[in-house]
Amino acid sequence: MSTLDRFESVFNAASREVFARQPVEVGRVLVVHDLPESRQDDFLYLAKGFLSALETGDGSEWEFFGGDTPFGIREVLDAVERAKPDLVVTYRDLHGAVGEWPHSLGRHVDVLTQSTSTPVLVLPRSERGDVPGHALQNTDRVMAVTDHLAGDHRLVSHAAHFTRDGGTLYLAHVEDDTVFERYIAAIGKIPDLDTDVAREAIRARLLEDPMEYIESCRAGLAEGNPTLTVESRVTLGHRLADYRELVEENEIDLLVMYTKDDEQLAMHGIAYPLAVELRTTPLLML
Repeated sequence: MSTLDRFESVFNAASREVFARQPVEVGRVLVVHDLPESRQDDFLYLAKGFLSALETGDGSEWEFFGGDTPFGIREVLDAVERAKPDLVVTYRDLHGAVGEWPHSLGRHVDVLTQSTSTPVLVLPRSERGDVPGHALQNTDRVMAVTDHLAGDHRLVSHAAHFTRDGGTLYLAHVEDDTVFERYIAAIGKIPDLDTDVAREAIRARLLEDPMEYIESCRAGLAEGNPTLTVESRVTLGHRLADYRELVEENEIDLLVMYTKDDEQLAMHGIAYPLAVELRTTPLLML
């Protein structure tokens, strides 16, 4: 390696992505539901209790759309456009039987999460018998999960905003080990490169960047909320089982993730499989 290349590598390694908190305001909440009038107040009580972290200062303005009379997807999108909420709250299998289509969130919710720029909170159906005891009580254990955490200020800012005072925010970065092994296999075919050295050096570099970013998140978030605890979960993995283990072992109350992709209509990356599989975990879908 030339002196210039070595200098450039040292310079790049010293470059750090520092967390910059983004403003998050949730002044208007739109609840989309298919409930009869007799059950609407109970659901509102449940949703407000779960999102008690938002009820600070002047609180939020809550508005209902829907009812037990069937309505179309276009009507939902029109309601969001009219209300211009900061957050949409709904639940799985809207206008469908509980668990009728376990391979999706339900037609209405699938389209809603992709057709609006408004964050959507998707709750599990409370009628399900397998909802964990800690679920839907509050948001004192929130996890932001991605495979590109470093520099993702908006994701972290939303996750922190939804975490209750005194709660714990888990910042999880899961590096795709299948992609990692594919590149290591390619390196193994190049005689001039030491595969073992490359494996350890690249693995360390891939995990070090998000860990350093999480440290900057911890420092930055402490300035505005000293009662917030920030925990890191950085690992190699890619399977749904890896994500499920992170959620279950930490008893996560709310999972925050990106679902939109600028290059496609379909839901972003691992988000859709996670959304379908983690049926008892509330999801904040940005």
